Amino acid sequence: MASTGVPLDTAAIISIALEGILYGFSVLMFIGNVRALTYKRAIRDINRPIVMVAILLLILSTAHMVVDIIRLEYGLVTYRNTFSGGPTAFFEDITQPTWVIKNEIYALQTMLGDGVVIYRCYVVWQSSRIIILPSMLWCLSSVAGLLAPYYASQATSGNIFTGPAAQWVTAFFILTLSTNLISSVLLAYRIWTTERKMFATRATEGTMTPIVRVVVDAAIMYSASLFSILICFICSNNAQYILTDMNISIISIAFYMVLIRIALRKTAHDHLSVVCSVPTNERERTNPRQYPMQPLQIHISQWTQNDGTSHEAGNEDRTLRYKAESSEGASCNV
Repeated sequence: MASTGVPLDTAAIISIALEGILYGFSVLMFIGNVRALTYKRAIRDINRPIVMVAILLLILSTAHMVVDIIRLEYGLVTYRNTFSGGPTAFFEDITQPTWVIKNEIYALQTMLGDGVVIYRCYVVWQSSRIIILPSMLWCLSSVAGLLAPYYASQATSGNIFTGPAAQWVTAFFILTLSTNLISSVLLAYRIWTTERKMFATRATEGTMTPIVRVVVDAAIMYSASLFSILICFICSNNAQYILTDMNISIISIAFYMVLIRIALRKTAHDHLSVVCSVPTNERERTNPRQYPMQPLQIHISQWTQNDGTSHEAGNEDRTLRYKAESSEGASCNV
């Protein structure tokens, strides 16, 4: 099946440009995430698994960017006159090592991103049963994603839209899209229902609503990208090359969006707890309207006079005690 759409050499130039822009955004978000996760925190308080996932996503997206640059240089400069069809024939050849490597990296990036969403689902539900279906879909999509480049490397002719590789690629995109949608819906639903229950008891504005919105936004962005790639691939349109290269950075950005929102909320929560949980003696010292009240003693000397003669009948100590209670300020718990 012949491909349609933009020429492959033009698609390669457009994809590297758009991928570079999104890669820059992902690097900035990575720096913001690392700062939010480690700023003013002890080493034991840092969520090391999440930091490692963020680092792996950056490494994979960087490696994919490097391979794309090398592939572009090969197609437009090094092997420009090697193929009879010119650069277009080079980029259409799916047996090229650079094509196989970049798609293996993409499969690993997708596996990592979907795995994090499933893990978040397990954390908020605290149930292994709820992630059985997403985990099965994740395993199947991982197999399809790793086998598609392998079958492509074994092909003798044709392009990505023909042969066994096309079937594996189609299955990979469908399974990945299903995994992401199911996991994201379960995650957002659990957070939303938990927040509704808390809202009904405390009658205050929900604090988890911004996180739900970010989770939904990230899921919509990633799912829309996957759906667009799937449609272009089914239609044998070369635009799927552009969208696939862009999606490698979209996976990182979607992960960083949720992570940085949670980290910022936790930082604000800790700061507010410190401000509101001032010790009692500190509040008494800094509050000018509170004074320590002590018992008040009044000494009254009693004299009696009889026939012009004064006699000291003695001193009687009368103690009048006054007690004052000062109300403690209510602690602020978030």
